[in-house]
Amino acid sequence: MTRAAVLGSPIAHSLSPHLHRAAYEALGLYDWKYESFECDEAALPGLLGGLGPGWAGLSLTMPLKRAVLPLLDTVSDLAVEVGGANTVIFSEGGRHGDNTDVYGIVQALTEAGIRPPRGATILGGGATAASTLAALRELGLSRATLVVRDPARAGETAMVAERLGTTLSVRTFEELESVLDVDLVVSTLPSGAADGFAGQLAGVPALFDVVYAPWPTRLASAVEAAGGTVVGGFPMLLHQAVRQVEMMTGRTDVPVEAMRAAGKAEIVRRAAPGS
Repeated sequence: MTRAAVLGSPIAHSLSPHLHRAAYEALGLYDWKYESFECDEAALPGLLGGLGPGWAGLSLTMPLKRAVLPLLDTVSDLAVEVGGANTVIFSEGGRHGDNTDVYGIVQALTEAGIRPPRGATILGGGATAASTLAALRELGLSRATLVVRDPARAGETAMVAERLGTTLSVRTFEELESVLDVDLVVSTLPSGAADGFAGQLAGVPALFDVVYAPWPTRLASAVEAAGGTVVGGFPMLLHQAVRQVEMMTGRTDVPVEAMRAAGKAEIVRRAAPGS
């Protein structure tokens, strides 16, 4: 049995098991098993140390993406730049960290037909904002604006921008109206946190909202109603998982549509009354 898992805290909401298991089934990998484990930063070293032979890799969600870096033998240049790894690959007895969130964002935007933006504003300053900066760089954008509640807490993301060679302006939400003359707004805020800004943001040409459930968010609905292009968080989650399956299995024929169908079905199931 070859094993893989997703770690994080909380982890019960994760769609990763549904996505990865759908891939294994479609690929005929019946001797592969994908699980989920509740794990916080304090428990991470012990859990990693306890994994024996037969482990292919791990998916990591919050709060582990930054905490895992010093526990790895090698880390990809991209994961170093964004300051976080959401993927661990076990190879030749070592632990290799990588970041597939950036790939997921690029693929989600490209799939939706969003052209490389001339300007972008990012709401929130956490790990997803850092990955967004790297994704925008891959799309050819070297300048962005970060909107946060407290600029003093944007230090890590500002350091990421410096490593990426991206010029970053930091603003507060009180200044939001002045930084919306852009092609793309990315909201990395938690579910419901951007509801109060829906009116201000309704007229932007394109929105990428990383929330995937409940969907649509009030913000997404406002932008769509005004004629803007909207991308939700599920395509990002899907495509980062696709890349993880490629890396863990070594397969290039990963069944994207089977994974998409499984993820959407689970989202619908959870939204049903009584679930």
